[in-house]
Amino acid sequence: MTTSAPTTRAAEPSAPAARTPSPRRPRRPGASALVRYGFLAPAALYLAAFFGYPIVKNFVMSFQEYTSATFFSDLAPFVGLDNYVTVLSDPIFLKALGNTALFTIGSIVGQFVIGMALALFFRRSFPLSGFLRSVLLLPWLLPMIVSAAVWRWILEQDSGILNRALETIGLISTPIPWLTSADTALVAVIMVNIWLGIPFNVVLLYSGLQSIPTELYEAAEIDGATGWTSFRYVTLPLLRPVVSVVLLLGVIYTIKVLDLILGLTGGGPANATQTVATRSYEMSFVEFEFGQGAALGNVLIVIALVFSIVYLRANARSTAKG
Repeated sequence: MTTSAPTTRAAEPSAPAARTPSPRRPRRPGASALVRYGFLAPAALYLAAFFGYPIVKNFVMSFQEYTSATFFSDLAPFVGLDNYVTVLSDPIFLKALGNTALFTIGSIVGQFVIGMALALFFRRSFPLSGFLRSVLLLPWLLPMIVSAAVWRWILEQDSGILNRALETIGLISTPIPWLTSADTALVAVIMVNIWLGIPFNVVLLYSGLQSIPTELYEAAEIDGATGWTSFRYVTLPLLRPVVSVVLLLGVIYTIKVLDLILGLTGGGPANATQTVATRSYEMSFVEFEFGQGAALGNVLIVIALVFSIVYLRANARSTAKG
């Protein structure tokens, strides 16, 4: 009887032992917050040094008798609200406040209307469109004092190119004293500021128009809405967020314009172009009453802040209703 030899199975390789994961080191709960604050620290220090400190210093100075003698004696007595009483009772203040309102309203209306018209014009594709948009930015890129010097030459009464051009085409018979007459100086300054602010309005409004889908205009055209009707019921509602930003930033920027007025008229003639900003500068750096200039500067900040709050709330209500 034959017996078969027992078969021997080759030893199978054993599976590698499962590696036990190394225990993770628990992250400290404050480490991630510390990293975030570390990245924010440079920006916070910059804002505190170049924005926070001047605002606080200006606020403190407005309650002190801070004059040129303070730089030598280091004495600035506390005078309470005397500086505010002095600047608000100044007869020039009401004149400057009225000029500020006229200058701001005239500039914003002119800049927005012309900027919107140009933005709608450039929305259409035509040759040299990009080049013309680039040229349109030049007034915005020039330093303000350079623009003021050029426009002062253009508006000069006897040899200015504007009067020469108007006389040539027969619109005027005698030169207009644009910058030396109390009747025309503020109009001239507003005109120059409109020229400077148009590029800002065009850039923002044009970018807002580009974000509106063309399908909406096609649908509106099918329903018979073209021209002004399409602009009123399609363009304006969709452009409202951009318009809010343009108007708000425009008012805040315009209300504090200083170098343009100083370069053109210096606040004259006879305070015809004196604004709250130029009067604050005059008190500080011409009359060397730094405390009173700081007080008037704070009044200007309050005016801009109140306008911003009122405008944003009104805009939020109209958006919620519409």
